[in-house]
Amino acid sequence: MDKISVLASGGLDSSVLIAKLATAAEVYPIYVRCGFAWEAMELDGLQSFLDALHNPNVMPITVLSAPTDVLYGDHWSVSGASVPGADEPDENTYLPGRNIILIALAAVWGSTHGVSRIAIGSLGGNPFSDATPEFFESFAGGLSMGLGRKVMVEAPMRGLHKDDLIRTFKDLPLELTLTCMAPKDAQHCGQCNKCRERQLAFRNAGVVDRTVYVA
Repeated sequence: MDKISVLASGGLDSSVLIAKLATAAEVYPIYVRCGFAWEAMELDGLQSFLDALHNPNVMPITVLSAPTDVLYGDHWSVSGASVPGADEPDENTYLPGRNIILIALAAVWGSTHGVSRIAIGSLGGNPFSDATPEFFESFAGGLSMGLGRKVMVEAPMRGLHKDDLIRTFKDLPLELTLTCMAPKDAQHCGQCNKCRERQLAFRNAGVVDRTVYVA
């Protein structure tokens, strides 16, 4: 069976990607700790989702670390203060270089564990420069050169939007995923940009949202 690592955040997109790929491949979820304020609850959500999925093709979570506090300083993602609200544009949620860090670490891990393929849950409409097909292809080339082995970076859901995922995978325990930048007691805040995006996606998909929101 083919092996593929999946950059897993515990959010809806990457969790669905794990379930999707695990139907035909051995999947290695990789969670990267960067020092963001929501990570402990995010990781718990990821584990809960995988426990409920109960697919033998999904391997235990690999947790890697790349502290970014020196890089980001008092950025809202580290401090947890003043996170982008529901009415703010997606551009305000940008985390500089995040995909660069995640993919690079997954590539190095894969080079020592015999896993050449890396999948990321980037969706259509993602406006950021490190989430384009061109970036994934060129970065994979650089990593392949630097590691002396073939590295493939894939975004299998790049042509889809969040409501497409929800509609197609509505039978998965999506309520266990965490897509929030300011979670409270392991629940979605209901007020940040990501919560609003999630709520709209369920509404547009015509699927009941079983997620618990604090507000």
